[in-house]
Parts: sequence; structure tokens; C-alpha cells
Amino acid sequence: MSAADPAATVIWLAFAIGLVFGAISGWTRFCTMGAVADIANLGDWGRMRMWLLAIALAVLGTAALHSTGLIDVDKSIYRSRSLPWLSHVVGGLCFGFGMVLASGCAARTLVRIGAGSVKAVVVFIVLGLVAYMSMRGVLAVFRVEVLDGVALHLPAGQGLPDLIASLGLAHGPTLASCASLLGGGLLALVLLPRPRLAATQVLGGATVGALVVAGWYVSGHLGYLAENPETLQEAFLATNSGRMESLTFVAPQAYTLDLLLLWSDSSRRVSFAIASALGVVVGSLGHSLLSGSFRWEGFRDLEDTTNHLVGAALMGFGGVVALGCTIGQGISGVSTLAAGSFLSLFAIIAGAHLALGYQYWRAQSGG
Repeated sequence: MSAADPAATVIWLAFAIGLVFGAISGWTRFCTMGAVADIANLGDWGRMRMWLLAIALAVLGTAALHSTGLIDVDKSIYRSRSLPWLSHVVGGLCFGFGMVLASGCAARTLVRIGAGSVKAVVVFIVLGLVAYMSMRGVLAVFRVEVLDGVALHLPAGQGLPDLIASLGLAHGPTLASCASLLGGGLLALVLLPRPRLAATQVLGGATVGALVVAGWYVSGHLGYLAENPETLQEAFLATNSGRMESLTFVAPQAYTLDLLLLWSDSSRRVSFAIASALGVVVGSLGHSLLSGSFRWEGFRDLEDTTNHLVGAALMGFGGVVALGCTIGQGISGVSTLAAGSFLSLFAIIAGAHLALGYQYWRAQSGG
């Protein structure tokens, strides 16, 4: 693969995006699970507001790219005309519960690997295996036949502007107008209340939001071919889904394991998703070494090991069923204003709250 190869450009830029994500997440402690736990345990909304800032800027930036014709959000996996609502709810609940047991979401797992966590390496392996089983293995049968079949067919699509127009609540709202209302409202909610966000939290949220937008630009514009010379069909270079992608971290861990296991198979290649995931680990490693925060971390006891194994399995299954994680659905998916992404996001948060309640009950009962 030559440097002039456009697919190589997409891959290297994806790696760079992941690199910055890993470094900024390590520095600013950007973590969705931590944000939910801070609210539940301490009443501290700082990290949640940082996450909401990332969502706001991702929504506004993605709408800007779409409105200027640089990308088409309808060509992402999130904007299909089928809304498998049961998959979004069940998958989101499983993922949210699992990320609490596993001490962090899929993205945080990669960041923790770079910071020296052996526990996170185990979570990565189990999460990747179960995610692959949920995509193409034994769990895929249950997913397709039981969960995905319970869906709403939306002829106009599941984007919020389309849904609003189909309900007759407004006349032809555009993605830009909906994004402005949602993104602007979130910005006001995040930046106006006191106490003000710390500078590092503003930087963390703003950077993550910008990286999601950058991901859409790289895969949806730079990697877009109106006509692939080999197939004579529209194509998005170096994406596993064959559609434009941005940051997400469950399926990429499965694809990474698949690549490592079948390295000699020439059909397996580094993709946008794999490169971005590897970039997160390298970025986190660089930050932890430069800041002196690198620490080897192992399992505390049998219960700690069991929690992480179960949590990893729940995240692998839930992330595939819900079509994404706290980043993949919570920021990238929501930035396209897809109804399913909001459904998954709320289910993930609900699952996390259930898990925190379970942990509190265990602590109180002495279990």
C-alpha cells in the first residue's frame, strides 16, 4: 500500500484521530462511565457536561459537513429506514451495565491498556471475541432472529428532521435547523451554569467532538468514491461496513482480533476502525509515559476478575446489538440525529445506573 493510495491516507488519518483521542482522554479523564458514576456517587456533573459538550460540537460539526455537501449522513449505518428499537434498548442496557462492571466503556478500555492495565487487556480480548460472536457467530443468530426482527419501518428514514416532518409537527425541518437547536441547547446547558467547566474539561469535550467530525470527513469525504473502478459502484475506502464511519470502539476491537488471528489472509486488512482503535492505545501510552502516570494494574481478587469478564462480555454483545457504544452511538451516531442513536444512548445510561445500584447493593449487603 503506497503513500499515494487514498485508502492508506484514510487509514493513517484514522490512526492520527485515534492517537489524539487516546492522549486527550488520558489527560482530561474523559470517560462516560466515570461521568455517570460521578453524578450517582458524588453529585458532580463536570465530566457529564464534558461529554455533552462533545455531543453538541459533534452534532453542529456533522450538520455543517452535511449542509455543505462534503458528506451525506444518510450514508452512515445509523440512518437506515429500519428502526430495530428492541435491539437498541436491550443492547444499550447490556452495554451500560457491562461498562460499569468492567471499569469503563470500550473506548476507556483502550485508553487503560495504554496506561498499563492488564485488566483492560483481558477486557479487550473478551469484548472482541463476544462482539465477533454477536456479529457473525452463535450470538448473531439470536440477535437477528429475536431482536433485530422487532423493528419499525420508517419510509422517510429515522433522522429527526424526517420523523418530525412525517408526524406533521413541522413543515420540512432541515438537518441544519434541528442540529442548531439541539447543539445550541446543549452548549447553553453545558457552558452557562455555574460552576464553570474547568479548562481541561472544555478542552476534552471540544476535542472529542471535533475528532468525531474529523472522522466523518475522512471516511465520508476523503475516502468516498462515487464509482469504484473495480466494482463500478459507490464505495467508502477502508471501512469495514462499506459505509462512511466515524469513531466507535466495540466492532473495531473484534476486527482487530480478527486481523491478528488471520494475519496471513490477504483479504484481512487494516481498516479505518482498526487504525483508530490502535491509535487510541498509542496515544494513551504516549500520554501516560510523558506524564509519569503509567502503572501496571492487575486484578484485585476473584470477584474483580469475574466482574470484568462479565462486563466485557456484556459490552461486546450490547455494543454490537445496539450498533455502537458510548462513543459510537452516544456521540458519532447522535451527531447524525438518528432516532436509534438517541434510543441506544438513553438505554446505555439507564444500564449504567442499574449497575451502579447493583454495586451499591452489593456493598451494603457485604456481598
